Amino acid sequence: MYGPDVTFLGVPRAELDRPESFAGMDVVIIGAPFDGGTSYRPGTRFGPLAIRTTDYLPADASRPHLALGVDPLQELRVVDVGDVPMPPGDMVASVERLEEAVYAVAGAGAIPVVLGGDHTIALPDVTGIARHLGFGRVSVVHFDAHADTGETQFGALLGHGTPMRRLIESGAARGDRFLQIGLRGYWPEPHVLEWMAERGMRSFEMAEVVRRGLDECLDEAFAIAVDDCDGVFLSIDVDVVDPGMAPGTGTPEPGGLTTRQLLDAVRRCARELPVVGLDVVELSPPYDGPGQATAFLANRVVLEALSGIAKRRAAGGAQPDRPVPWPAG
Repeated sequence: MYGPDVTFLGVPRAELDRPESFAGMDVVIIGAPFDGGTSYRPGTRFGPLAIRTTDYLPADASRPHLALGVDPLQELRVVDVGDVPMPPGDMVASVERLEEAVYAVAGAGAIPVVLGGDHTIALPDVTGIARHLGFGRVSVVHFDAHADTGETQFGALLGHGTPMRRLIESGAARGDRFLQIGLRGYWPEPHVLEWMAERGMRSFEMAEVVRRGLDECLDEAFAIAVDDCDGVFLSIDVDVVDPGMAPGTGTPEPGGLTTRQLLDAVRRCARELPVVGLDVVELSPPYDGPGQATAFLANRVVLEALSGIAKRRAAGGAQPDRPVPWPAG
């Protein structure tokens, strides 16, 4: 919707209104250029274009992963269907269109990878998957500085501060299979925390991550995520990273993960969990500065996820996240 019509790092184009164009694919990239749900700084409507194009390498649909020894854009069948039309000012239509797009891709047997966009889009993203696999059958692993479980936002039910509550209230996702990693700061209020606890949500706040270590927290989260569920959705808000490393976001909160921690964690999720969908959200290029550090990070988050999925499939199942060197010669 905003800028040149390009695909993610040069992967082939497909069309949402032509399901045969993505039939048989492993992964379908979907753009969600939406910032109608932001509560502070806007600009995430420009996120999909930045994620697709921010790289110093050619847009040649090839990215060999040094540690894993896979090229996800070559070994997985990946296409990009472009942006879902999400007109500013029409939140309901935007959310409905994105949900239908995700549902169509999941129904075709592919993993939808949604490029956001503010975090409002997690509601249609997870709901679209749940319509395919069954309500309550999808667990969610959610990297974020914020819980996004508000009752309302400026009096409205929809917004980037409310999607996780809406998902649980609708039954699309179970509260006791909702894992949040990296929460910190000064929100939510006690009554919201009480609501989260009553639904069985498990939040690994940054204080716990620092005390126990990220890997130990992920071990616990993974054990819950795969229990009595048929797939895992990854929702990755770039503000989970400290704004000193990722400034291009709308609601920065100091004291987060490092970029290295997030990339390692996403790769590990994709290698060890049955990922059925993911979104990368809250990249706001206008606040990223001339170095585009956050856009580079968001691009690499997608590649780390795809690389982990490719490695898992090549090995025929879950793989512990241990670096594997390229074969000699």
